[in-house]
Amino acid sequence: MPEVMVQGSQVAVFTAITALIGLATWWKVRSIGGSHDGSGKEVFLAGGGLTWLYVAGSITLTNLSTEQLVGMNGNQMLLLAWWEISGFVGLMILAFIFVPIYYRQGCTTVTELLERRYEGGSIRTVISAIFLLGNILIYLPAALYSGSLFLKSMFGVDWPLLWFAAPMAIIAAIYTITGGLKAVAVMDTFSGIGVLAVAMLVVILALNAVDFDLVSGVPAERISMVGDTDSPIPFHTLFTGMLFIQIFYWSTNQNITQKAMTAPTIREAQKGVMAAAVVRILIIPVIVVVPGVVGYKLFGPMGDASYGRVVAHVLPPWMSGAFAALMAAAVIAHTSAILNSSVALYAIDFHDKFIRSVKSHWKLAAWTSAVLTVTSILLVPAFENAKSIINLLQELNGLSSMPVLSAFIAGLLFANVDARAAIIGLVFGVASYALHTFVLYKPDMLYPGETFYQHIGWGGLHYIDVMLVVLVASVIVALTSNRVIFGNVARYVGPGARRHG
Repeated sequence: MPEVMVQGSQVAVFTAITALIGLATWWKVRSIGGSHDGSGKEVFLAGGGLTWLYVAGSITLTNLSTEQLVGMNGNQMLLLAWWEISGFVGLMILAFIFVPIYYRQGCTTVTELLERRYEGGSIRTVISAIFLLGNILIYLPAALYSGSLFLKSMFGVDWPLLWFAAPMAIIAAIYTITGGLKAVAVMDTFSGIGVLAVAMLVVILALNAVDFDLVSGVPAERISMVGDTDSPIPFHTLFTGMLFIQIFYWSTNQNITQKAMTAPTIREAQKGVMAAAVVRILIIPVIVVVPGVVGYKLFGPMGDASYGRVVAHVLPPWMSGAFAALMAAAVIAHTSAILNSSVALYAIDFHDKFIRSVKSHWKLAAWTSAVLTVTSILLVPAFENAKSIINLLQELNGLSSMPVLSAFIAGLLFANVDARAAIIGLVFGVASYALHTFVLYKPDMLYPGETFYQHIGWGGLHYIDVMLVVLVASVIVALTSNRVIFGNVARYVGPGARRHG
């Protein structure tokens, strides 16, 4: 009976807070106003009317979902904080280099910028397809999977993950269909404030549970911030591949950069990005690693189930229900953001170009969101065998991130580059990374008795180093193809140049 009462209080608080966030979002979206004309800017860029607060909130929650809280804490080591710390640099590059470029070019999708710099649509279509397939096959179902795993672990029930995933996916679709990016950004901000506050409380209570001692009884590699050559993040990689991974993720990734383009001016957008960077450096690193190490001390190696177990252990039942609601809201907002980005890519880069002109982006968003919602739910079980969701995502992300970034580098820094040459470089990058990561070596080798992974592959290179090699090689292949195959001599012009020529 006590267990039933505990779960009952959790569910009651969970339901109440979920409803409250929904009502607050509806009220705020109405007060913001704006047209409902079905234009792409209204649906996909919130009409360009969001202040810096909502830009910051949307960027933060699009990134911070259960993949980070569950996955990084699931590694149960402090070293993973470097992913978030280095994100500060990526956000600064977004604010001061890429935001002005996107605004001056009037972009809705990041792929529009490539088309204008190359003066050819083929590269735009190829990269948009890569982004869209990544969202459909990886990021949407992965977000639902990790959120469902957290809720299942925290509530202590043995329900199928789809019982959690399906309702969250449907609610996310409703936000996307009825409110567009405006509703997503507002919900991101409201739920984000709550998530960050309670996540910090979890850190404090978790430390209290081990008498603020993270050191005793914990292997040295789990508390060190200087990674060895065979650790998940060797220290030298912070100055090699890690920097370019962050540039790709924060500055050329549609799911993130779309949120930075929702402000009315460049200055307002930059304020929002910088606010997100402050949150990134001051709050995020602590909440994504400390509970995992505490979980190791309390329960031993648990992998991705660690965070939910720690939350259930340190929070009182009613508050764990509140946090579950906030985390569910974060998953819903994160899923809505990716849905909205996916619809934008499809509507602008495919439907409008290859099928017929879009008369109402609201209607197209509704149909597309419904289809993607079904596929994302059906793909959730495919992730249930993942040993570590965050490591799996990082490895899969490498398949496209550096090749795509190579196309941006060739297009933004050089003039007189044929779009087809950039595609050759991109295809080379995807193929070489896939060959290294999924054929030449097996990346999922566990340390004996541990929950984190070796990432050393061919030639003794860490996979983050491999990503840098892939990036440089892809750019070289693109520029070489441009000269040898298409007879063009690339000319360095820098990112400020407005046209190919």
